[in-house]
Amino acid sequence: MSRSLTDVAPALLVPAAWTLALAARVDVVGRRPLLVALAVMTVLLGAFAVATRDAMTGPVLGLWRWVLVLGFVITLVAAVDLAVTPAVDPTLAVAFYGWMVLPALAFVATAQSVEKPFSTVYLAATICSLAGAGTHALAGSAVEAAVGIAVVGLGQTAGIVAAVAQNADAGDED
Repeated sequence: MSRSLTDVAPALLVPAAWTLALAARVDVVGRRPLLVALAVMTVLLGAFAVATRDAMTGPVLGLWRWVLVLGFVITLVAAVDLAVTPAVDPTLAVAFYGWMVLPALAFVATAQSVEKPFSTVYLAATICSLAGAGTHALAGSAVEAAVGIAVVGLGQTAGIVAAVAQNADAGDED
């Protein structure tokens, strides 16, 4: 069985993105590397949305396509904001929380359309995404904020790895 890059790349890119977000939050990564990463993510999201547009149809994959498109827009706006404003980046927070919440909504729909054990993983990804977003939003310390990001990253990584595994299983049935 041959798997395309669009089939497996998200399982690597999602944890990389949340690792970068965590590194930026704890000031390990500065503005310039964050800008470069956002620019790269914007290009990858756009390319992925275009490359998979014919395959991402139906109620669940169509919802995921909208997550990609909206994610592309908020990531692009955040990258431009970071590039043109010297210190205050209001749209960066919109992109940050957008990427916490948008996949959570799609994970709910995905969980409702599949059987266990995948549905359980998708529901856990939803819970982790929303709990992590809430933890970060209400954090009273840098450690609590970092925990929120880590919870989101772990949950969404589990969800995307489940999707890759589920798609591999579906491909084996063809």
